[in-house]
Amino acid sequence: MAGGRGVICAGNWIVDIIHDIPEWPAKSDLVVITGQTVGVGGGAANVAFDLAALKSDYPVLPVGLLGQDEHGETVLQHCRAAGLSVDYLQSVRELRTAHTHVMNVPGDSRTFFYHPGANSHLGVDNLPIGAMAAHGPRIFYLGYLNLLPRLDAVGSDGRTGAAGILAQARRLGMLTCVDLVSSLNDSYREIVFGTLPEIDWLFLNETEAARATGVPLEGEADRENMALAATRLLEGGLRQGCILHTPRLSLWKTADQELWFDVPQLPRSQIISPVGAGDAFAAGILHGLHESWPAHECVQLGNKMAAACLRSPTATGGIPALNQL
Repeated sequence: MAGGRGVICAGNWIVDIIHDIPEWPAKSDLVVITGQTVGVGGGAANVAFDLAALKSDYPVLPVGLLGQDEHGETVLQHCRAAGLSVDYLQSVRELRTAHTHVMNVPGDSRTFFYHPGANSHLGVDNLPIGAMAAHGPRIFYLGYLNLLPRLDAVGSDGRTGAAGILAQARRLGMLTCVDLVSSLNDSYREIVFGTLPEIDWLFLNETEAARATGVPLEGEADRENMALAATRLLEGGLRQGCILHTPRLSLWKTADQELWFDVPQLPRSQIISPVGAGDAFAAGILHGLHESWPAHECVQLGNKMAAACLRSPTATGGIPALNQL
């Protein structure tokens, strides 16, 4: 629906229990947790909450699987508080809601201990594209590829389950946007290339670019290999383009454009947690694509949203309304 309004946010829904620690301990050692925050995370969740926080005039539709448990109720409560519909968040009694223990060293790094729970069961049968299309959405977003086993499964034709659902969305006129995750998976490249022909726009960082294409990236400012990785994705069937981002650079790559953007650096003292910053960047790009903005405006908003996220302990709590950005 090229003229439609709204964004479907399908994929991972996770409760993040974020533990602040002063440093990463040695094996068998003890470290004191200095603070703890509970929030909702995952690609679909982060993007949905970030877009809702902008207070734009289009609908945002969350889609995913939850368990009927305390974590699932946390997700539903957060959605309702943000004004998001829960009509397409299915709760299954036999499943546990996905959750992650995040070990965060403020100003430095974070490490994830992830229990996939209900996310492992999300499949094509849980994504009612026809019913969602009745809302007239412009964009179908899926996050994260390589962390949804049923949708990642590659068939005998070399295509993933995700490719099938994205093809349905495209036939109904939606722009398809997909985000990768930095998981360790022997089939990582096969999954990405088995989905590329149904993806209009792909979001990924330097680690994901290397795993998806086999192009080794030497650090966060390796322009030559970033461009090579992006080219390989386009040659693999990516329909419109990719936005490859690192903490220092962003590359907007299409068949006709190769645009580079420096990422404004925050003082370390302002960085509370990097959890969700990449998804905040993607949400900014999605808003720009939804509004048909030029590349530089999309990336500018993405950088502003990522910076706002870095100043917050949770993945989505720091995003203000669009007119405040």
